[in-house]
Amino acid sequence: MSYAAIDNQEARPRSANSSTRSRSRHHGGRGKENGVVGQASWASSVINLLNTIVGAGVLAMPLAFSQMGIVLGIVVLLWAALTAGFGLYLQSRCAKYLERGAASFFALSQITYPNAAVIFDAAIAIKCFGVGVSYLIIIGDLMPGVVRGFNKNVGDIGFLVDRHFWVTAFMLIVIPLSFLRRLDSLKYTSIIALISIGYLVILVVYHFAKGDTMQDRGEIRVINWAGPIQALSSFPVIVFAYTCHQNMFSILNEIANVSHFRTTSVVVSSIGTACSIYILVAITGYLSFGNSVVGNIVSMYIPSVASTIGKAAIVILVMFSYPLQVHPCRASVDAVLKWRPKGNSDSQSSSPSRTPLQNKPQGGGKGDGISEIRFAAITTAIIVLSYIAAMSISSLEKVLAYVGSTGSTAISFILPGLFYYKISAPDSPHHQRLMKEDDDERDDDADQNEDDGLLGGEGTPRTRTMPWRKTILRRLSLALAIYGFCVMFVCLGLNIFFNATH
Repeated sequence: MSYAAIDNQEARPRSANSSTRSRSRHHGGRGKENGVVGQASWASSVINLLNTIVGAGVLAMPLAFSQMGIVLGIVVLLWAALTAGFGLYLQSRCAKYLERGAASFFALSQITYPNAAVIFDAAIAIKCFGVGVSYLIIIGDLMPGVVRGFNKNVGDIGFLVDRHFWVTAFMLIVIPLSFLRRLDSLKYTSIIALISIGYLVILVVYHFAKGDTMQDRGEIRVINWAGPIQALSSFPVIVFAYTCHQNMFSILNEIANVSHFRTTSVVVSSIGTACSIYILVAITGYLSFGNSVVGNIVSMYIPSVASTIGKAAIVILVMFSYPLQVHPCRASVDAVLKWRPKGNSDSQSSSPSRTPLQNKPQGGGKGDGISEIRFAAITTAIIVLSYIAAMSISSLEKVLAYVGSTGSTAISFILPGLFYYKISAPDSPHHQRLMKEDDDERDDDADQNEDDGLLGGEGTPRTRTMPWRKTILRRLSLALAIYGFCVMFVCLGLNIFFNATH
C-alpha cells in the first residue's frame, strides 16, 4: 500500500495508520518508493550487486596470494568479505530510518552530519568517476590485442588497433545504458557480465587442471609470505575487491521486498558468491604459476582462441560495469549540487513526533528525485568527461590508488559505521521515532493475536529485540568506522612509500 493511500484514509484510527505505515516500511511487501513501485526481484538485486563487486580485479588475486601465501591470503579474503558485508548490513539498517525509496548517503548525511554531506558525496562521485574512466582505459588497451588474436593481419587496418577507436566504439554501447534510471534495468547486462566472469573462472581452472603451465611455475608459498611490505602491498587489492556499497542504497530502494531477511540474504548471497569466486581463482591461478604469476593472469597463458576470448570477456565485463559506476556517480553529483550549509537548528529535531521520516526527494524526478533535464545534464557531463579522460590518459593507476584508499574505505567502512552509530543512538529523535512505530506495530500484532485466540486461532506474538543486541551492533559499527580509518591510513602510507621508492 502506498503512503499516499495511507495518508488519505483519514477515517481510519491513528494507531492502525501508524502500524500500517511501519509494516510497509519494515516488512515492505511492495510499498511505493516516491511514486515508483519497487519491483526489483531478489535475484535481480543479487545479480546487480554481485556485478558491482566482481570486476577485472579478480584476475589479480593469484598475485596477492603469491605475496601473502595461501593460508594468509584465504584469511584476509574471508576477513575482507566479513567487514564489507557488515558495512552493507549497516546500510540496510540505516535505510529503515529513511522514507521508503529515499535511502542514500546524502539523505543519511542530512540527518547525521549535515555539514559534512558534501564531502561524503564528493568522495563517492570522484571514486566512481575514476573507476568508470579506468574501465574505458581497459577497453582501449585490450581490444587491439583481442582483434589481433582473432586475425594476425588486422594490423594492416590501422584503426582496428587504435585504442581511441575502441574507446569511442564502446561508448556508443554504454551511453544508452548509462541513461537508465534504475539499477534493475541493468540486470540483463549484469547477467552477461557475470557470464564473462564465469568464463574467466573456467579458463583459470581449466589450465590448472590441464597442468600446461607447470614448466613456468615458480615456488609455492602455503604458510610463508614474501614479507610484510609485499603482503601489505596486496592488502588493498583484496580489501577493495568487495567495494559495492555505492549501489547498495539503490538496491534497497528498488527491491520489492525490504524485509530484514530479504535484504540480509541479498548481502550474504552477493558477498558469499564473490568470496567463493575470489578464492577459487586465487588458489588455482597461483598454483598454476606459483610466484611467477603477474597481475593479469590471463596474459600469461599461451596465445590461443581461448585466451583471446578471455581478454574479450574482460572487455565485456568492464563495459557492462561502467553504467554501474555512472549510477551512483550521478546521484552523488546531484547531491553535491543540491547541498547547502545547515545551521544547528536545521539539523536537529525538536521531538520525534514532529519530524517526518527523512528525506523524501524533491524536484519532480522519477524515483530518484532528479528532474528529467537535470538527470540528462549530469549524465551527459559524466559521460563526456570520462570519455575525454579515457582518450587523453593511458593510465590512472596512481590516481586510482589514492582515490581507492580514500573513497573506497569511506563508503565501505567509515560512512556505514558512523551513520549507524549516530542515527541509532538512544537519544536520537530518529531512533526514538522508529522504536515508537515498532511498539505500535507490536501492540497491533498483540491485539490481533488476542482476537485470533478468542476465535480459536493460535497467536504468534513477536519478541522484542534485546537491548544488548542493539548495543553490541552500535559498538561494532563504531569499530568498523575505526577499522576503515586504519585501512585508509595504511593504504595511503603504502601509496606514498611505493611512489617514493619508484
